Amino acid sequence: MKKIYIIFGIVVILIIVAVWHKNSPKIVPLAASYKDATYIIDGKSVTLKNGLSETEIPDSDAKVVTRYFGNEVKHDLDDDGRKDIAFLLTQETGGSGTFFYVVAALNTTKGYVGSQALLLGDRIAPQTTVMDERDDRKNVIVVNYAVRLPGEPFTARPSLGKSIWIKLDPKTMQFGEVAQSFEGESDPSKMTLGMKTWNWVRTTYNDDMEIKPKVENKFTLTFKGDKTFSASTDCNGIGGEYAASGTKISFDKMISTKMYCEGSQESSFSKMLGEAESYHFTSKGELILELKLDSGSMIFR
Repeated sequence: MKKIYIIFGIVVILIIVAVWHKNSPKIVPLAASYKDATYIIDGKSVTLKNGLSETEIPDSDAKVVTRYFGNEVKHDLDDDGRKDIAFLLTQETGGSGTFFYVVAALNTTKGYVGSQALLLGDRIAPQTTVMDERDDRKNVIVVNYAVRLPGEPFTARPSLGKSIWIKLDPKTMQFGEVAQSFEGESDPSKMTLGMKTWNWVRTTYNDDMEIKPKVENKFTLTFKGDKTFSASTDCNGIGGEYAASGTKISFDKMISTKMYCEGSQESSFSKMLGEAESYHFTSKGELILELKLDSGSMIFR
């Protein structure tokens, strides 16, 4: 009889241990770099090595390839005094799609711990990832990107601007979408080029280089009804013609006054305008000029 009780007790203990193991928090590996951290994508752990992960697909020659894309924003997301990071990953699963995700990595005292990934979409056009600057939006991340118009095929270039406001829960390592009251927000479908004078705030390139005006509000862009434009810079005024059709845009016949100003960014600004190829608006009230060859984006407010 004692033997039966002993066996019964062992079985109960094993069941308790199994249940605890199943329901206990998973130990997340820590990494020295966020490009080597482990992230959860669609319920599966993906560990990057220098920003790349390749996993073979059973019974197939194809691989699931996950890559660091960029569009980083650094911020203390868990209020521990250390700068964490949020950025975009892409994943190719053997088909024609390229799926874009937002992830975050918390910078702990023992290394980086990765979050669960939030899907943005398939073959989108990422723009910028920034922190919400409003005082009542603490630790809120804003991801701006473009998607295709309803009914357009995947071969069409994304042209409809979208923004998503998200916040990381450091306990669950999951993103939650922050609801918008839309007070002070903009409807991109109602915005026009000529609605205001636009201020250039920055240009971001796909190699993570960023150019900002050295002096705020010095670079402006105004579209006129006669298909001409005028711009002010930190040195001279610029004028010329522009053509806009659908989402396409180009600037031509640009001329400027000839005053010399040492350290001026005027030539860089003019060159960027000359490289503009398309445009769209965001719900943050921004005008985005996309540069040729998908090399970068000029952001105006």
